[in-house]
Amino acid sequence: MRPRMLRTSLATLTAGLAAAGCLVAAGPAAAAHDRPPRHACSPAVSLTGYSDALDKTTYDGTYVGNLSALAPDRRGAVSALSDRSSLFRLDARTLEPRGVIALADENGAALDSEGLVADRDGTYLVSSETEPSVRRYSRTGELLGRLPVPDDLRTAPEGRARANGSFEGLTLLPGGRTLLASMEYPLDGDPADLVRFQTWQRTPHGDFRLAAGYTYRTDPGLGVSEVTAAPDGRLLVLERGFTAGVGNTVRLHLADRPGHGTALRKRLLADLADCPTLGATAGQPQPNPLLDNFEGMTVTGRSGGRTDVLVVSDDNQNDVQTTRFLALRVRV
Repeated sequence: MRPRMLRTSLATLTAGLAAAGCLVAAGPAAAAHDRPPRHACSPAVSLTGYSDALDKTTYDGTYVGNLSALAPDRRGAVSALSDRSSLFRLDARTLEPRGVIALADENGAALDSEGLVADRDGTYLVSSETEPSVRRYSRTGELLGRLPVPDDLRTAPEGRARANGSFEGLTLLPGGRTLLASMEYPLDGDPADLVRFQTWQRTPHGDFRLAAGYTYRTDPGLGVSEVTAAPDGRLLVLERGFTAGVGNTVRLHLADRPGHGTALRKRLLADLADCPTLGATAGQPQPNPLLDNFEGMTVTGRSGGRTDVLVVSDDNQNDVQTTRFLALRVRV
């Protein structure tokens, strides 16, 4: 099925998406920091558009939904990962699917795929909550290998991670040498607000070896649904929760660049409930009808001294949830 027409409020998003995979720092606009951002969610974040165009659609016989991760790739497209093991290539301007490949583990079984990096050689790094794991795939979906994982981070009983609560986010830091995965929830025995971030360092041969681990403190009752590196190496962290009858809580934080101590400090950039609705509607109670189960996030460019960020929700193939893209402009 061909995706429905994009909403007119997405016009500013498509221009930013054209820079996906080729991020260029732009010079700051005159007095930009002295003006409140248009469509402000907070002094640091503004909403420049949204799209429900892919909601409840199919492409090449595959349901376009359950999206849990985004990544710009070298071919000028945006890759979107479904937690049902489908990897879509989306047109950077229209978000229309242009291709899909199926992913599988070593035994041909589906993954609970949650995190995505498009590496510099055109291969994909994909994290799964199943073990958890990080695997490398070719451009056409062939499994090429997997990275080592610390024993503590394995799902119980092998380790201390809870089922469906491990490697939710994945990002490559600027320079391409450090890969980072974020756990969604605490390990058994850790404080209720403490989650682990794990890094790997690229070797001269191009593969990754285990490196430092970090801790990150979430807001009460929330988990980490995504992490992505800002152009300066600090981390944009998406925290998310859900309360039946109330809806989602989604907050965007900025955390330290890994490498300066093992405890990553953070500051709140925006609570997305404070964003303008721009006419969005919700199929279930929400503090703001713009909100949904936002899980995927990536940096798509720089403009006017600000960073363009694309966020997507996982609709869980549920009639009351929506596959929704948000375009944010973030001052970090």
